[in-house]
Amino acid sequence: MRRILTLLGALAVLMGLVWMGQGSGYFPYPASSFMIDQSPWIAYGAGLALVGIVLIAIGRRSGR
Repeated sequence: MRRILTLLGALAVLMGLVWMGQGSGYFPYPASSFMIDQSPWIAYGAGLALVGIVLIAIGRRSGR
């Protein structure tokens, strides 16, 4: 269970960072993405990254 939570948390953090990058325009890939330069995606990405950090913390805690 620890490994699954850590993996899901890491994926959520990575995806959240990509969403934040696309929403802010720093990561304009793919060029036709509807998320580029759309500020709500910065908040959505930050929220997802925060959920990922919580999942990692829970996973690390459950392993003890």
